[in-house]
Amino acid sequence: MIEIHGLEKNYGEVRALRGISGSIGRGQVVGLLGPNGAGKTTAMQILVGYLLPTSGTATIAGHDVVEDPLSVQQCVGYLPENAPLYTDMLVQEYLKFIADVRGLDTSAAGKSIKRAVEECGIGGVLARPIDQLSKGYRQRVGLAAAILHEPEILILDEPTTGLDPDQIVEVRNLIRRMGESKTVILSTHILSEVEATCDRAMILIDGRIRADGTLDELTRSSSQIVTLAGAPPEAARDVLAAVPGVHSAVLEAESDGMATWRLGIDSATDIGADVYRTVRDRDWTLTELRRDDKTLEQVFRELTKREVGAAA
Repeated sequence: MIEIHGLEKNYGEVRALRGISGSIGRGQVVGLLGPNGAGKTTAMQILVGYLLPTSGTATIAGHDVVEDPLSVQQCVGYLPENAPLYTDMLVQEYLKFIADVRGLDTSAAGKSIKRAVEECGIGGVLARPIDQLSKGYRQRVGLAAAILHEPEILILDEPTTGLDPDQIVEVRNLIRRMGESKTVILSTHILSEVEATCDRAMILIDGRIRADGTLDELTRSSSQIVTLAGAPPEAARDVLAAVPGVHSAVLEAESDGMATWRLGIDSATDIGADVYRTVRDRDWTLTELRRDDKTLEQVFRELTKREVGAAA
């Protein structure tokens, strides 16, 4: 659905995007994660045709964002960080106005507005002026406007900024529901936002994509922690290192007859059953066996520190 190749954007001497590439398939909910100033909004504005790239290409549903921006905008629903609402309008007036801008005829507009109102849960505020709505309801109205034309792709820039905890939960639930039938890109610098709503994350730092994968792929560790009782350290090292899928065994701690080992493995390898059989056959006691996975926060902080260190 989305293809990006070598996308760059410069503002004078400032390089906002530094040759990012990637692809996003149909039905994925992808979190574009990064600190403030990482280039997230710039990337989104290029994808929806609001900005021209300095170089590189991007296509949305087969349409080039530079050569055919109108076709791109017909298949994309875009919600900027601050939804562009006409606050003096009633909610129902605003949605009718957006339907008219989108070129929907009267019959299609009525059906689309009804569907969007139901999906976004704003039926109770249709007769209210937008300037009397809470920030959460304004975000809902903005999202309803973004999906009126039934786009295949949703691009949401910091959709929960400024919301209270209850409103955040409501908007997250709404995004998850949208993700059941649409491709969604969600930009944020809030790690919990990605964990709560996305099945894939792209981490953008200083205009570059530093990591891209499912949440499990990004956080899965290449080491496993094993704690044994009654196992002589030298013997345990050789035995554990010989378990299929293990390429190293390092003693982490030893106390009161207990020894904790860090086993180096391939991130996709499951060694649990083999370790258990190996320990059982030698009459040792296995007291702990766990993968030393990272949190998304740890992954993000490591990448950020690495970037700062490289720039120093």
